[in-house]
Amino acid sequence: MTTLPLMQQVLGDQWEQLPPALHRHYRHSDNTDSGLLDIDYPGFMHPYLSIMQLFGALINKRGKNIPTTVSKQMKGDTQYWKRSICFPDGGTVLFKSHWKYAGGNELIEYINSFLGLRMAAHVEDGHLYYEGRHYVLKLGSVLLPIPEWLVLGHTTIEEKALDDEHFHMDFRLQHPLFGQVFRYAGKFHTSPGKEKQLDPDRGENADNG
Repeated sequence: MTTLPLMQQVLGDQWEQLPPALHRHYRHSDNTDSGLLDIDYPGFMHPYLSIMQLFGALINKRGKNIPTTVSKQMKGDTQYWKRSICFPDGGTVLFKSHWKYAGGNELIEYINSFLGLRMAAHVEDGHLYYEGRHYVLKLGSVLLPIPEWLVLGHTTIEEKALDDEHFHMDFRLQHPLFGQVFRYAGKFHTSPGKEKQLDPDRGENADNG
């Protein structure tokens, strides 16, 4: 079992091109991102997103500057992510997934035990980019590819450091027929350890100063 960060396995030598804020974000040990998230999508997507959320995928509520934490834990060769998104009405949406290294510069993010998204990652000018390859249906040890356009569209993610401690992430889904069907983006800070209580007025952990 390797103790290298999962993202370091994916990026290989390009790992050294990442700035400190993104190294902190992808460290091997337990850590938590805290910040503010904007979520947007066209109205016609709401029923579809509500169905997808039953399978553990994405979020079916819009908002701006939503306090959000993302806790990450390594167990064996798998990294587990738990996103807690605290809306102004008092409701909290949880979005969980787990990541597996898929060889080369690719990984698979699973939203449940049988459905995932295979992505390729690379570094350019210190920014980290993901490109969706295809969705994955996992049947035992068999992985069946599903074209992106059949599910939600093409995935792109950009993450860039703002300074040594903060980074900005931008996740988008672009469908070939319907255009941009989903986006969330926000600024985050990474702290070591497990998830802590958010200060809802600031969108950061209460003990982050």
